[in-house]
Amino acid sequence: MGKDKLKKWAENKTFDHVFEPPFEQAFKQESELPGTWHERVFGNDHPITLELGCGKGEYTVGLARMFPQRNFIGVDVKGHRFWRGARTAREEELNNVAFLRARIEFITSFFGEGEVDEIWLTFSDPQPRNEKKRITGPAFIDRYKKFLKSGATIHIKTDNTGLYEWTLEQLQEQGYEIEEHTPNVYGAYFESLSPEWQQIMSIRTYYEQKFAEEGEKIKYIQFRI
Repeated sequence: MGKDKLKKWAENKTFDHVFEPPFEQAFKQESELPGTWHERVFGNDHPITLELGCGKGEYTVGLARMFPQRNFIGVDVKGHRFWRGARTAREEELNNVAFLRARIEFITSFFGEGEVDEIWLTFSDPQPRNEKKRITGPAFIDRYKKFLKSGATIHIKTDNTGLYEWTLEQLQEQGYEIEEHTPNVYGAYFESLSPEWQQIMSIRTYYEQKFAEEGEKIKYIQFRI
């Protein structure tokens, strides 16, 4: 185990906007967090957006900068990944940012019914050998619906053509309202966007930057539940 990881884990414990509940709480659904994010964490009733599988938290922090009247929570199982976003939020005094260390499989243990307004799934693992583990798939969307408000929006960005096409197919089969989708965000689609949405789409995660430099086209889906 690297000293760098240990240092980041230790610093995460000093941040009051980082939550790292023990696995047992998730497994037994004994967390005290559901239904408390507005009052306990943010101290307001502003809408909450989750970035699931947030990595270094680039979208969580980037969106928080753009929308101070919204709250943003980055979720990832690896605390040393989102340490960078957590530290940036502290340095920039972004009070509308929090991070949660948790497995997405147990995400319903941490949010109450109707508590979340929006989800971003940014460059999720495509899980080529196991469709059931794809967090853009029907089984996971059913989990998200347990804490999303009716009519909530889910956004997906990916470099993976297979995941993009499979997810679209699954959404269509399930009858979800697909509002936007494109196999190439930075082509003609980007030019058609408003300046605000161009800024949103231009937030790049570590993996997006890596894949874009390798010549991969970035895909996007937006749908409502």
